[in-house]
Amino acid sequence: MSGVRRRKRYDDLLQSWTRKLVTSCCPNKDAHVHAPRRMIQLLRVPSGHCVRVLPTRIKPRLSALRPSPTPRVSAFRTMASSARDVSHLSDITRMKTDPDGSFKRKSSSFREFVHKGGKYEPEKGRYHLYVSYACPWATRTLIVRKIKGLEEFIDVSVVSPRMGAQGWPFANTDAFPGADVDPLHNAEHVKDLYLRAKPDYEGRFTVPVLWDKKTSTIVNNESSEIIRMFNTAFNDQLPADKAAIDLYPETLRKEIDEINDWVYDTVNNGVYKSGFATTQQAYEAAVVPLFESLDRLEKILTGKDYLVGAQLTEADVRLFVTIVRFDPVYVGHFKCNFRTIRDGYPAIHSWLRKLYWNNSAFSETCNFEHIKTHYYWSHPSINPHRVVPVGPIPNILPL
Repeated sequence: MSGVRRRKRYDDLLQSWTRKLVTSCCPNKDAHVHAPRRMIQLLRVPSGHCVRVLPTRIKPRLSALRPSPTPRVSAFRTMASSARDVSHLSDITRMKTDPDGSFKRKSSSFREFVHKGGKYEPEKGRYHLYVSYACPWATRTLIVRKIKGLEEFIDVSVVSPRMGAQGWPFANTDAFPGADVDPLHNAEHVKDLYLRAKPDYEGRFTVPVLWDKKTSTIVNNESSEIIRMFNTAFNDQLPADKAAIDLYPETLRKEIDEINDWVYDTVNNGVYKSGFATTQQAYEAAVVPLFESLDRLEKILTGKDYLVGAQLTEADVRLFVTIVRFDPVYVGHFKCNFRTIRDGYPAIHSWLRKLYWNNSAFSETCNFEHIKTHYYWSHPSINPHRVVPVGPIPNILPL
C-alpha cells in the first residue's frame, strides 16, 4: 500500500472512530458534524461522572489515536485499570436472604460524627446531604434538618426513586420529576460517591449520605446518627428558637431509646423483613410481630400527641416515616395487610395526621409520587410488571 493510500486509510478510520465516539458520548447531537476537524473527548471514569477535556485538533496521522499524556487522562487510565464490578452490591435483585428465607439488614459502614473539636467540625456549608424522598431512613434526616432550621447549613440533593441495577440514580441518569443532578461530582449513581470515598467498599450503596466537601468523603450513612448530629451539632450557630429544640432531651433519653429499639426491629425494619421474606415461615415470623407492635403503639398513643412525654422527639420522627408509607405501600407491596392504619388504628392515625398537617417538616419532606414509584418500580422480584397503584385516595386523610 502506497504512502498516500495508507494516509487516506488512516484519515478515514480516524474520522469514523471520532464520529462514533462523539455521537455516542457527547450530549450535543450536532457535534459529530465537526468530528473530522474537532473532537470533544468524554472520558467515563469509574466514579461515574464525565470529565470534559478541552477540544483538541485532530492530526491526520496514526499518532492521533494514542492516548493524551495529560495528567487528567493518566488519572483516568489508572482509575480504569482498577475498576471492578460492584453489581452484586448495587443490584437489589441480587440481594441474598438467609437460608431460612429471612431478610437481615446490614449495618451502616461510615460512622464518623460532626462535632466541635473533632475531625469534622460543624461548619456552615461544609456538608452535603444525599437523600431519596422514597427512603424512610433518608427522610428522617430531611425532617430533622427542617425542624432544626439547617436548610442554609446543609445542602441537599435528591436522587430518582427508580433504583435499578446500578442503585440510586441522579437526574442526569434518570430525569424523574423532583430528582437532582449531583452538584459536587456530577455522579450518575449514589454508588459512585461510595467508591470515590472508599474504592474497595463492599457494603450496600444506601441513602442518606452525609458528605464532607472539605475532605471529599462520606462522614456518615447511618440515619439514626445523622439526626442526632443535626439535633445538637450546630446549635451555637442557630437562632435561639431553633437551638432550643431538642429531639433527644436528656430527661427522656432512656424511654426514647427503649421505644426506638423495639420499633426499629419490628416496625421500621419489620415491614422490610415481611416484604423481602422468601419463605412463608420467614414472612409470618416478621409480619406477626409487626402488628403486635402496632397494637402496642396504638395503646401508647391513645389520648396522646407524642410517643414520649408531652413533646416531639426523635422517636416520633423515626416512627412517622414508616407509618406514613404504610397504607400507600406496605399494606399491598410488602403484604402487611392485617389492618390498614386509617381503618384499624385510630390513635396512630390521628397522631400521623397531626404531625403531617400541623408541622411542615413532615408534610414538605413527604413525596408520595417518589415513595410509591420507588417501591413498586424498584423491586421487580416482588412486582415484576412495575405497575404503580393509584390508591389509596387520598394518600393521607385530612384532620
